Amino acid sequence: MHYSQDDKNFPLTRFESMLKTNDILFFDSNEFENIIHHYLENGKIALSKRAIKLGLEQHPSSINLRLFQVEILVIENKFSEADDLLDRLHNIEPTNEEIFIQKANVLSKQDEHEKAIDTLLIAIEMSSTPEDDGDLYALVGMEYLFLDQFDNAIIYFKKCLESDTTDYSALHNIIYCYDFLDKNVEAIEYLNKFLDTNPYCEVAWHQLGRQYYAIKEYAKANAAFDFAIISDDTFVGAYIEKGKVLEKLKNYEEAIENYKITLALEDPTSFALLRIGHCYSKLGHEDLAVQFFKKTIDEDPLLDRGWIAICKFYMKRLNYQKALYYINKAVTIDGDNVLYWKLYATVNKRLNFLEESERGYKRTLELGNYELDTWLDRSDILTALGEYQAAIFNLIQATEFYPESAEVEYRLAGLYLTVHQSDEGRFHLKNATRLNIDYSFIITELFPKLIEKPLVKAIISEAKKRLN
Repeated sequence: MHYSQDDKNFPLTRFESMLKTNDILFFDSNEFENIIHHYLENGKIALSKRAIKLGLEQHPSSINLRLFQVEILVIENKFSEADDLLDRLHNIEPTNEEIFIQKANVLSKQDEHEKAIDTLLIAIEMSSTPEDDGDLYALVGMEYLFLDQFDNAIIYFKKCLESDTTDYSALHNIIYCYDFLDKNVEAIEYLNKFLDTNPYCEVAWHQLGRQYYAIKEYAKANAAFDFAIISDDTFVGAYIEKGKVLEKLKNYEEAIENYKITLALEDPTSFALLRIGHCYSKLGHEDLAVQFFKKTIDEDPLLDRGWIAICKFYMKRLNYQKALYYINKAVTIDGDNVLYWKLYATVNKRLNFLEESERGYKRTLELGNYELDTWLDRSDILTALGEYQAAIFNLIQATEFYPESAEVEYRLAGLYLTVHQSDEGRFHLKNATRLNIDYSFIITELFPKLIEKPLVKAIISEAKKRLN
């Protein structure tokens, strides 16, 4: 087989050929480094170890090959062995900054982030090329992120950008820190200053637009996204964000145009299809709205917002049968989605399918939705079905989360009185009137037969007198 010496993968190809034939070929140390780096990048640990072993047999004094050995030990969580090897390498080359970088990596993996920072700062001091220290500054920044020291992280990520203005990862990390600290104004000031010297940086314009959007400066956000698009007219993220801003400005037709541009630039995204559907709905174009909601769930059947959007679309138009059709499909696809079951319960309730509605609320609670209205709605349906004991048990569970809820107490009072447990009924009715007399209408609405009972009239009347 003939190999071209111009082929940049030639050493790798020779190495793999050697492994197959068991021939021993010579590689210089740089070639071994490139081969090992390739295998590590592709997650081929076994081949990396084989290359390191063969490399050290041919170049036993190579510090760089030993450093790859350290990387393997770290991957295998053999931190003590990695540490020992680094100490030996440091004795051989005490001024090798890469040894300190690897030492910091070992410390970081063991959650010794403060020590990792100190070690990285030594590596920076030893650097022979300060203008190329962006990667080291980024490592320090990440260690500060691990410590939740966002202000310090910002300082070092800014140093990254100072050494390389195209380091967009550092830019994103700076804005992430500002976002976490709720410092939108500071983020805006920094981005504007950065753009003064980098006016065609589409990433910075995009981030600036997001910051203005966060503080509801929609006109300025819109302008920022325009500049991002001018800088790169294929920047899908800028069109998406601009569409969101235009929705806030109620300019739905232009928002649709921007979302549609993203569909032309790359494969359709469920988010863009969903937003187009919402925009058409706001414009009153119902057929187009439904068309795009359907496209959304076809594109991504697991996107709950798509199913919820189409269900709520039909519910708003009182077409509960259609809403039920879609929520049944949603529940079939993902039976553990609490939002689906809550909507399932609501739709069935509107259709007066009480057993199915109760099933929906019960499943909602089982999935951890403990909102007060879920407990109350389930209780009211069980009451309507004549399942009084089940309704009582449901409300007793609710009191664990809402011990001072007048709405729960009035219902418990009505239910206990309905099943002729007068002492319990009296207790809960007194509790209810103490908490809020204004909710006494619950007895009238849910238990109309009780309102004329002397016990009920007396307790409510006494409570009203106390307030007056």
